[in-house]
Amino acid sequence: MSTAILLISSPDQKGITASVTNFIYQNNGNIEHADQHIDSNSNTFFMRIEWSLKNFSIPRKKLKEAFKPLADKFSMNWSLHFSDKNERLAIFVSDKYHCLYDLLHKYKQGYLNGNISLIISNHKQAEPIAKYFKMPFYYFPKNIDNREKIEAKEISLLKKEKIDLVVLARYMQVFSKKFVDIFKNKAINIHHSFLPAFAGNNPYRQAHQRGVKIIGATSHYITEKLDNGPIIEQDTARISHRNSLKDLMRKGQDLETMVLSRAVRLHLDKKILVYGNKTVIFD
Repeated sequence: MSTAILLISSPDQKGITASVTNFIYQNNGNIEHADQHIDSNSNTFFMRIEWSLKNFSIPRKKLKEAFKPLADKFSMNWSLHFSDKNERLAIFVSDKYHCLYDLLHKYKQGYLNGNISLIISNHKQAEPIAKYFKMPFYYFPKNIDNREKIEAKEISLLKKEKIDLVVLARYMQVFSKKFVDIFKNKAINIHHSFLPAFAGNNPYRQAHQRGVKIIGATSHYITEKLDNGPIIEQDTARISHRNSLKDLMRKGQDLETMVLSRAVRLHLDKKILVYGNKTVIFD
């Protein structure tokens, strides 16, 4: 049975939780999950609440209208979602394919609550992967000279295909402010944790030469400022002097696949609430 999900942030004050749960109760809803958090520094209340739509007295088409007076009363920023509406995903990839393979395998196994609709790459080598998984593939070679023109084609395609979420599975290109604004909090990136210490080419080689003891990966929403968006998920692995450069790269890729897939799953399951440049993750 489908459920409704509310994600709420508002100035903290008495009565919010009671009012939201009572709204659901009075309309014959059965709450299945509820979680909340208060940021004492900003005096902000956060909530994720999910309830069954079985026998719920308000039709889903009128649910937003019905909840709005309560939201206005508490000055809420809020969004309403339904568990049976699967988002449409587009995956962008360059010439590192470990994250792409992982997402496609998880999708085929039914581990993602969404539909991967297409793959976009600036490398033709990704096309056989798309064909193997029976995915539409689009080749858009992009460089500093044609970036604006190619990006316009990408945006047009994403709008045409009604894409809800963009996943950058090691896509090594920068997007414009226009793209970022269109997909605000709807485009997820992954990168290694060596920034800013080991920027540029061969970060793993640089890290190996410095003898790092820990490596990691970070997944975040993209913003106009590179690799500076709200963080969704992170993880780390220990490194010792026994680990070769190849070991570092393998461990790093393992982390990237895990962290990116977790971030995508959290987004699709409507468990992320963004405020400022931070996130509240409801687990």
